[in-house]
Amino acid sequence: MELTSKQIAEAFSSHKFELTYPYWSDHIRRNNVGGQQFDGRDNVIQSCEKSATHLATVKTKFSKFRTILSENCVVIDSLAEYGSTGNELSTVASCDIYHFAKGKVPEITSINIELNQS
Repeated sequence: MELTSKQIAEAFSSHKFELTYPYWSDHIRRNNVGGQQFDGRDNVIQSCEKSATHLATVKTKFSKFRTILSENCVVIDSLAEYGSTGNELSTVASCDIYHFAKGKVPEITSINIELNQS
């Protein structure tokens, strides 16, 4: 079953990275605004696998997950709480922008901001 652009974006933003790999351009770029940039399929997969390994050690709960569609882009606006085994809690607001060209993803731009706990 082939995924739609909406399903691809939602899978990636909900940390199901491996489901999205078949839909990436060979020259995909992953921009983490204020952080690292990864170029090329192998480098982006490597960064996702590293994230997946870390995410497997925490519990994730999304309190907001909105999807905005346009002709060649999908935007995911989310808010998630990440809990570790040491009961540490982190809340992160994210905006992921997925560009689509000819059925493939050539670029993902992510903005992630850790919110202060009060």
